[in-house]
Amino acid sequence: MYQLTFDTQAFIKQYWQQTPVVLTQAFADFVDPIAADELAGLACEEEISSRIVVTKDNQWDVIQGPFEDYDAYGETKWQLLVQAVNHWYPDSQPLVDAFRFLPDWRFDDLMVSFATPEGGVGPHIDNYDVFIIQGEGERRWKVGDKGNHQRRGGDATSPLVDDFEPIIDVVLKKGDVLYIPPGYPHCGETLSLALSYSIGFRAPSQQELLTQLADSLIDNNSGHKRFTSKSEATDPGVVSQTQQQGIMQLLAELATQPEKYQTMLGKLLSQNRFELDICEGEEPVTLEELQEMVQDNASIARIGGLKVLRLENDQQCRLFINGEVYPLEDVTEAQLILLANTMTLDSENATDLLANASIGQLLVELINQGLYYLAE
Repeated sequence: MYQLTFDTQAFIKQYWQQTPVVLTQAFADFVDPIAADELAGLACEEEISSRIVVTKDNQWDVIQGPFEDYDAYGETKWQLLVQAVNHWYPDSQPLVDAFRFLPDWRFDDLMVSFATPEGGVGPHIDNYDVFIIQGEGERRWKVGDKGNHQRRGGDATSPLVDDFEPIIDVVLKKGDVLYIPPGYPHCGETLSLALSYSIGFRAPSQQELLTQLADSLIDNNSGHKRFTSKSEATDPGVVSQTQQQGIMQLLAELATQPEKYQTMLGKLLSQNRFELDICEGEEPVTLEELQEMVQDNASIARIGGLKVLRLENDQQCRLFINGEVYPLEDVTEAQLILLANTMTLDSENATDLLANASIGQLLVELINQGLYYLAE
């Protein structure tokens, strides 16, 4: 349904994580996957992250959801933003699928915004890659170059930055896409009632990696190696450069030992920042019942936003799903690839996979946990 018109591999080589670019009519005949009133309905829900940003002169006020009424905000100068719409609104998943030329572990969420004229969130810098897709209406976007951009008002905690000189100044129309890598300041202004879709891709920071690695070492009672040396500095009050490097080399060694980092990395990269729409059934399903339903042409689908990952050259046969490890026995690499890559297993693929006892047990467990469900 949503087919990109540009060469995705050429895009990766030329623009990805390098420079912002406007992709005019990246979607031909674009159709909004969600209506404004449906988006407003999602923002009524407690478990869904939403916010309204109100433009006031040169400032922006942020009000956190949920929201029951929008009359107080008037007809201009505000914008509603709803995070992780792909978790809660299945019809939005095909739009996300169009960007699966990038790996699932990087994908963060689909944020959808409804904006009134003159509505926006102010000039800011994101620490992740984002594709901004224009739906109904028009918005003007400005993107600046990387540099030493000051926080607005000198407030180091503010997400906003001072105004910048644009290197891109464009009005997006339905089907246009603006790609912005991390570190580039940008600002959008709504010209007419508009729906926009932001597909974000995020990678872990050094802080996140070190925190998760430390927790993993503690949990597994490993990482006890200490620094040793054959010579010492003559000055008792100094830590020599050689010893500084030797101590830090203890951390670098961990990066060469897959048994120390692979489990941690798989769990970290398969986690979601936003709550999932878990769909547990009233009664647990058995393997026999699942096989019968699949034989009756049922498909097995994962819920929106669920990450199912495998590690290349993993030392163990397993999948990482929603921050947890799922070991598998007597499973081929082709079967692992199929499970990790496929959002919905049709009845034919599901039947073949269920013939494997380990995979059958896994799919039953995932369905009973509400992470997968049966679809027509």
